[in-house]
Amino acid sequence: MELKGKAFKFGDDISTDHIAPGRLFHLRSNLPELAKHVLEDADPAFASRMEKGDFVVAGNNFGLGSSREHAPQIIKIAGVGAVLAKSFARIFYRNAINIGLLLIECDTDKINAGDELEIDIKQGFVHNITQNIKMPITPLPDVMIKLLNEGGLIEHIKKYGDFDLV
Repeated sequence: MELKGKAFKFGDDISTDHIAPGRLFHLRSNLPELAKHVLEDADPAFASRMEKGDFVVAGNNFGLGSSREHAPQIIKIAGVGAVLAKSFARIFYRNAINIGLLLIECDTDKINAGDELEIDIKQGFVHNITQNIKMPITPLPDVMIKLLNEGGLIEHIKKYGDFDLV
């Protein structure tokens, strides 16, 4: 799995409130509309500037806060190729895997806003094309790659009727 896109840089502790603003709670039944506001409270112009396949790049503890399942969903619906961060909040991480949103743990200090990135999951690195540096990523287990390729745990269970990873 190889992905290419531009980096949109955020800091530490980006919460589910930053991702899916609470004042837009009334849109939770219309996720495509809510996705137009993804990360609006962290960067008001993000949704209008990002292009399909671009990357959210953050620091520590991305996705902390409430267990809003629609937070990773609207990131995926908006077309983000992956979220790269030093660490993720546990519930956000689990919700992302359930819906097939790729999360990459790596050192994000050497990635700047606007850098062109290429991610090679199989080889286990992020290539910052702009700066011509390669950074290792925390490897994903084969089972996670299979789930992501199938669209997440929910799609896997729909397909197989159970948790069947043989």
